[in-house]
Amino acid sequence: MNIVFIVLGVLFFLIILSGFVTVKQGYVAIITVFGKYRRVIEPGLSFRIPFIETVYKRISIQNRSVEIEFQAVTQDQANVYFKAMMLYAVINQSESTIKNVAFKFVDESSFMQALIRTIEGTIRSFVATKKQAEILSLRTEIIEEVKMHLDATLEEWGYHMIDIQLNDIMFDEEIIKSMAKVVASNNLKAAAENEGQALLITKTKAAEAEGNAIKISAIAEKEAAIQRGQGIALFREEVAKGMAQAAREMSEAQLDSSYLMFSLWTESIKHFAEHGKGNVIFLDGSTDGMHKTLNQMMAVSKLQETK
Repeated sequence: MNIVFIVLGVLFFLIILSGFVTVKQGYVAIITVFGKYRRVIEPGLSFRIPFIETVYKRISIQNRSVEIEFQAVTQDQANVYFKAMMLYAVINQSESTIKNVAFKFVDESSFMQALIRTIEGTIRSFVATKKQAEILSLRTEIIEEVKMHLDATLEEWGYHMIDIQLNDIMFDEEIIKSMAKVVASNNLKAAAENEGQALLITKTKAAEAEGNAIKISAIAEKEAAIQRGQGIALFREEVAKGMAQAAREMSEAQLDSSYLMFSLWTESIKHFAEHGKGNVIFLDGSTDGMHKTLNQMMAVSKLQETK
């Protein structure tokens, strides 16, 4: 009899012991009663009614990621190959959210299949409206399109999308080569245009500099001519004054003014001889020629005196 009680006691202890459930941090457990949802067990040690309450599923509330690779076709029939990574998690630990996560899909593989196909379908629909030349510049727009269509769907399933990245966008080899040729030709065209602009600017600046130099030279030459003319005029004026003064002094001294003219004549000949540098100067050295020259110089002197 004692053995029976001992056996019953051991069985009762084992039954009670089997009712304890441990849930790891980062998870919650779904409890059902005869297949019907009953409650959610938080992380830690909990108790369930043995044989009545059953742990239906343990759900991770941590961040999860999925990588996908797929192909899309552009509007101009170019194949585009995408590699994407999505980061997602359970929205929160509320009872309604946990129930959606636990019972919306039969199993985890069904959920993953629906998630991947939804992302692929959204991107393919977007890419089908664009040309292959636009795709590489529309990375941000593609991500925004996926978020816009996927956020509401994921919320119905009890999840939310944290981030999605398009890690790689590739084309067929022939398209890549043709795109490289287009880029190279555009670079050559831009380089030629830049070189032409630089040459035009160089020639324009050179022409402006030459024009400014000619203008400055002309102004300087004009100023020099004016200065030379003024110098010659002043020289002649001073010579005339000196000759008039000398003529008056000789007249007051009762000397013949032709002596002054003869002196200037001889000084001029002396100057020609000293500074002529081999040049040939023809002068009328006859008596009549000298007399004629002296008369002309005396006439100039008298004209200055009248002034």
